[in-house]
Formats: sequence, C-alpha cells, structure tokens
Amino acid sequence: MTQRVILHTEELHRHFGGVLATNAVNIEFRENRLKSIIGPNGAGKTTLINVITGRIPASSGAIMFQGKDITSQPAHRLTRLGICRTFQITSIFMGLTVFENVRISKQMKRGGSFRIFSKKGSLKKVNAETWEILERLDLKDKAHVPSSNLAHGDQRLLEVAMALASEPKILFLDEPTAGMSPAETEHIAQLIKGLSEKISVALVEHDMDVVMTISDEITVLHQGTIIAEGPPEAIQKNQSVKEAYLGDA
Repeated sequence: MTQRVILHTEELHRHFGGVLATNAVNIEFRENRLKSIIGPNGAGKTTLINVITGRIPASSGAIMFQGKDITSQPAHRLTRLGICRTFQITSIFMGLTVFENVRISKQMKRGGSFRIFSKKGSLKKVNAETWEILERLDLKDKAHVPSSNLAHGDQRLLEVAMALASEPKILFLDEPTAGMSPAETEHIAQLIKGLSEKISVALVEHDMDVVMTISDEITVLHQGTIIAEGPPEAIQKNQSVKEAYLGDA
C-alpha cells in the first residue's frame, strides 16, 4: 500500500542575491517513510529544510502540509502543526538533566506554561510521556544525568527526544550523526529508522552507509536542484548522482 503524502513542495525557490540555493524543488514526504536528502556541500540541503520548517522564507513556490498551504507560516506555528526539526549544532539545556530537558519540551507542547504542574493529573501524564520517549531512544538509564555530562552521541539523541516531545507528524533531522563514533552512528541510525514506523522522517546526512542502510527513499540535490530520486539501490546506480556526488567508485 502506498503511504499518503503528508507534505510536499511546489516549484520551491530560495535565492540569496543572485544565488539560487533552492531551485524549483518539487519534493514529497509520505507518512511513515524515511526520506534522506543528500548532495555535495553547498547543494542546498539545509536551506531546503530551513525553508520548509519556516526558519527562512521561500522566495517563491509553495509548501503544502496535509492539504493546506503553509508557505508563509513561522517556525513556531509549524512546530505546533507537527513539523519539527533538529539542527546541526546541538541545542539542549546543558544545566538540566536528560529527563528535565524532555519534560520541558513536552510541557511546551501542552501549552508552554509551568501552570501544568499545578494539577497532579497533568504532571503525572507529562512525566509518563517523558519516560516513554526516553525509553524509545534508549535514554532511560541516563534520565537523571546532567546533559552536560553526556557523550556527544547521547546529546544528539537527547535533541531528537526533545523534538519527539513536540509530537511531530514529520521530523527533519539535520546531520544527526555528525561527530559520532562508528558505534554511536550505528546505534542512532537504527533508532532513527525505528521512528519512521510512527512518523515521517526527513534525514539530511553525509554518511552514505547510514543513508543507504536506513532510507526508504533518497532525494539528491545538486546546486539547489533535484537531480535524482528513488530507493537506495537506484540512487547507487544513477550515473548523474555518481558524477555529481558519489563518485564512480
């Protein structure tokens, strides 16, 4: 069965002066699928997800989410709709524990106020949902560890956990394995793959072993333009992709 398209773009453009960083991009993201976006440095990968997630405005074109035009919506509103992302640079509260970081993110989803803790029932529900997320990402044993004491790989996992606390329908991950050891990379790759069983995942990633192993579909960008799309095996054989990015090896 073909999964429903949850988000797509229509002739999306973003230019900086005379440079077209995103050039007439038409891309689809389907429910419960993991799509990787790859390409050489400067291909426009991060710019594309910045535009889609409302961090920077589109120059022209449209972004459609669940049938509605969201092109001009700001990032905080898109997050409420269920379009969430992580960043290349870790953005967690280093002075708080793992549990506290995720609980605050869950609390913000519930209304952005500490008044939630005035009701015992609400606090109990938030705590239970926080534990559920930590278990899903293998962080339960580190719940009470200060975030500043975590290994780099666990800090990146914590950032994903905080994004999950916002209850995304689609999650954009920007270089989640950057700076990780091979063991950490393999671990987080499998956890990311597991996320796509319940939500849509869009992955920007340089590690081709990760991309080829866990992706359902791959979109290849070059100079702001899509030059190929398809399953991993088709992308590996695509001559245009080899010339632009993967090399002939």
